[in-house]
Amino acid sequence: MVDIDMNWVGGRLGVRSGLGATELDALQRLPVIMREFDPGQYLLREGDRPKHCSCLKSGFVYRHKIVGDGGRQIVSVHVPGDFVDAQNIMLAQSDHNIQALTDAVMYLIPIDELIAVAMAHPAIIKALWRETLIEAAIMREWVANVGRRDARARTAHMLCEMAVRRETAGLGPRETFDLPMTQEQLGDALGLTAVHVNRTLKTLETDGLITRNKRSVTVANWRELRSVGDFTTNYLHLPGAPGLPTT
Repeated sequence: MVDIDMNWVGGRLGVRSGLGATELDALQRLPVIMREFDPGQYLLREGDRPKHCSCLKSGFVYRHKIVGDGGRQIVSVHVPGDFVDAQNIMLAQSDHNIQALTDAVMYLIPIDELIAVAMAHPAIIKALWRETLIEAAIMREWVANVGRRDARARTAHMLCEMAVRRETAGLGPRETFDLPMTQEQLGDALGLTAVHVNRTLKTLETDGLITRNKRSVTVANWRELRSVGDFTTNYLHLPGAPGLPTT
């Protein structure tokens, strides 16, 4: 068992939901397993019975569904600080797969223990509920992105979201960041082929919105990239005032 990183607790649940010292102390006392995952390793497979609520300490993980013809649809990407499967706390089995996108370190909290602590502290219930609602909001935006925006807008929106979420997680400024996804993985998230993703990224680069060096992305014109992607931060429900990034 390990201690939960108080920066993680305070940054995710405390700041979002205003947990007090009593609630933070209760979370700190939970029995927690810290586990490392290699890129591509499964945290959870569809049909598994969840035993832990997983919280991402470092690295990136993603959720996906496999359809009848073997195609994969990536439905979310998670950054450090995220509760990766809080929605599984009350479900008998997982209806999707969770896989490591990069090297990742997870905190695994036994579900029964977390439920007991939450039931004793209503503010923790509220905080966990808020996490699942924010995740649902992000998923709604992803549905709108794939269903109603063209390839250029979809790709620009994904870049904006990853830039802001990485920045919020303390991984560096939104203007320059490493994109932890291959073009195939981007395609599976955006409903595009890898070839189409590559062509779209080149178009954004030619238009002066971004520059690339392998997986490193530099945003050359944030305002225009945001406009092309029809991007606001409202659906992310970030701490502080919601709305458009200010730069």
